[in-house]
Amino acid sequence: MIEISSHPERLAMSSPAKPTVYVVDDDAAVLGSLRFLLETDGFAVRTFRNATALLNATSQPGADCYVIDYKMPDINGLELAGRLRQSDGDTPVILITGYPDANISTRAAAAGVKDVILKPLLDENLVKRIRHAIQGNRSSGK
Repeated sequence: MIEISSHPERLAMSSPAKPTVYVVDDDAAVLGSLRFLLETDGFAVRTFRNATALLNATSQPGADCYVIDYKMPDINGLELAGRLRQSDGDTPVILITGYPDANISTRAAAAGVKDVILKPLLDENLVKRIRHAIQGNRSSGK
């Protein structure tokens, strides 16, 4: 289970609409925990159990940020990030992993990933990095 803490007193981003985060992870407990964490912090959240489910989603309203698990059974997070770069080039991608290795950051950067965060400590650090990625993307013209 992921350790999370919620801070409902935290202010939402200044945008009138809630930023939308798409979360892709094959672990239902992780999806539930991340949904709770992110919704508590003012995000709209859509969850997907695998990369194929995200890629096949027919009514994607457009994510402001993707949070993607690295190890998944169908398509790994790096491959998914590469596919998202082709179809949705400037939306930031944050990779989460419970399997750190020495080259993950280098390979993630090559796939267009904005940031890599280790599980299970996905709390304020993840929220802060998502906000930073979205704000940076908005200020660059998206």
